[in-house]
Amino acid sequence: MSKYIHVSVAWPYSNGDLHVGHLAGAYLPADIFARYHRLKGNQVLMVSGSDTHGTPISVEADKRGISPREVFEKYHERFLLTQQKLGISYDLFTHTDTENHHRIAQDIFTLLLERGFLYLEKQQLMYSEKERRFLPDRYVEGTCYICGFTSARGDQCDNCSNLMDATRLINPRSKNDPTDALIVRESEHYFLDLSKFADVLLRYLDRHESHWRPNVVRFSRNFIGEGLRGRPITRDIDWGVPVPLEGWGDKRLYVWFDAVMGYLTASIEWAKNIGQPDAWKQWWYNPEAEIYNFIGKDNIPFHTVIWPAELLGIDGVYNDTNGLSLPYDVPANEFMNIEGEQFSKSRNWAIWVPDVLERYQPDALRYYVAATFPETHDSDFAWEGFYNRVNGELLAAWGNLVNRMLSFAYKRFDGKVPTFDALTEADQAMIARSEAAFEEVGTLIEQVRLREALSVAMGVVREANAYLDGRKPWTTIKEDPADAARSVYAILRVIDNLNVVLAPFLPFSAQAVHEYLGYSGQIFGTQSIVEYQESERPHKGLTYDGSAAVGKWKKRALPQGQALNEPKALYTKLDPDIVAQEKGYLGQPREEHDIVV
Repeated sequence: MSKYIHVSVAWPYSNGDLHVGHLAGAYLPADIFARYHRLKGNQVLMVSGSDTHGTPISVEADKRGISPREVFEKYHERFLLTQQKLGISYDLFTHTDTENHHRIAQDIFTLLLERGFLYLEKQQLMYSEKERRFLPDRYVEGTCYICGFTSARGDQCDNCSNLMDATRLINPRSKNDPTDALIVRESEHYFLDLSKFADVLLRYLDRHESHWRPNVVRFSRNFIGEGLRGRPITRDIDWGVPVPLEGWGDKRLYVWFDAVMGYLTASIEWAKNIGQPDAWKQWWYNPEAEIYNFIGKDNIPFHTVIWPAELLGIDGVYNDTNGLSLPYDVPANEFMNIEGEQFSKSRNWAIWVPDVLERYQPDALRYYVAATFPETHDSDFAWEGFYNRVNGELLAAWGNLVNRMLSFAYKRFDGKVPTFDALTEADQAMIARSEAAFEEVGTLIEQVRLREALSVAMGVVREANAYLDGRKPWTTIKEDPADAARSVYAILRVIDNLNVVLAPFLPFSAQAVHEYLGYSGQIFGTQSIVEYQESERPHKGLTYDGSAAVGKWKKRALPQGQALNEPKALYTKLDPDIVAQEKGYLGQPREEHDIVV
């Protein structure tokens, strides 16, 4: 019986291109997970979108002297193209400036207010006398009052991941002008009363602790244990979702409050787009559905405490077993550093995904990032590691196995899968080993142990190469053509099985192998950028039709005599010079190029 699996992916701020940290933290893990479940035959809904109202967009707009809308529209378009080129298979990638998102976010605010989960309070905020305005937290920097990090943001410290109160920062300063002497002034705002949800949130954690990552449970319990206080959900800004109250025209909903709603609003938008307006309820009002939030570790409390509290408040319930579905799992990844140093946009210490996709195959990038996922601790993107893993593992083990045996079969068996009388015990054992990989790798993917799942799959690839070296069909074909036919058929069966096992990780080359083996159609499905018409704000979204993938996660039965297609090399061998060349790009001024899909 199929499951309903919802894959909710962190919403990137649309103030700059995606970098490999984004990829490692949320987008590639989510895609691998979703692709697997589609192959398994489960009902998958994978959604995300551009966070258009985050303060980083306004900061970037001020820096460039343009409007926030111009910034977000530019990078939303680039997000669509980049993720299409990389094969991230959203059912819908939208953004938070749609009419749909505005309406639902405002409805949720009104509902929470009516049910007594919001309250008014005057708040101490940082005010710039030079700019004559309250500064959003992202405009304020200073020294963290918890860990001493000197470049903490006004909303969160990137070093210790704790949420910040900008007025408590040591030596606070404006990002726009470090000489601006900020002062503290009062402003009235609405707060979400998180304290009302403390007990039910602890019970919620109790129910899910066994399958959550230890760091997620620990961070969440500590967050609640320190005492849940009201958190402001409105701000003195002019870019964002308007507060739906008379007299509040100069304020907006706080971005953290409405952005997490995107998982729900995007699901509702998707259902409307496919002409089945209630379809989203199969995930959100289904106690058997499983909702997974793929995020980076800096977003843990928003997804394990604050978003569940909002969901509980929407239904006005005090337990986590009725009403809207709460996240089943929040598999937050740690950070991926670059050549041993933390990502820094200001220093251009980053590996920008659109740039590297101009030079390298998407599956090569997917393979290396997946092999080094920061699932349990911070990891590092090192160009020497990229070079060694792509050439020494992806190409030398998997690519070589596929290319040499498909080429051999195509040339020596008249372009067809060989026919045979009976397989040897060694042949049968190798086929059985590749079939066992479906359960082994599938179990690890379901546990969101993706790095280990890829390692196990590649281990079977190495076993297949060792088997082939022992059978030596290129030698036996001269003396015993029948035996060569048996071993070639067996290894083609193994390749067929392993191609499906590796497909969630390597979708582009999986399609190529699928076709080389003589199959027609798509192994996964089709992806496209579509324009959606709303009365005021038409927008583009990335969509995916994964119906072709359903039910393919099972052992294969390659027909004898099936016509093969002439194979080509799956992967481009990397030159050792790329290591020094790519390291030289780090920290240098960057030029944005058009993205060609």
